[in-house]
Amino acid sequence: MTAPEEKKEKPDPERVAVLRSLPLEVKEKITGEEAAAFMYNRPLPESLLEKLKDYIVIDKEE
Repeated sequence: MTAPEEKKEKPDPERVAVLRSLPLEVKEKITGEEAAAFMYNRPLPESLLEKLKDYIVIDKEE
């Protein structure tokens, strides 16, 4: 994705609210790349899933 396309894309307000509601010690560990993936509904890095494991439920398709 090019820079102009990224600027047109807006973060999901619900996901932004979720990130803001996390405890400070968790937010401090999340990188900018991980936060962007979460806010823009992109595939989440394993590192982020590990950091959020106590706060999210992952649906597993059978």
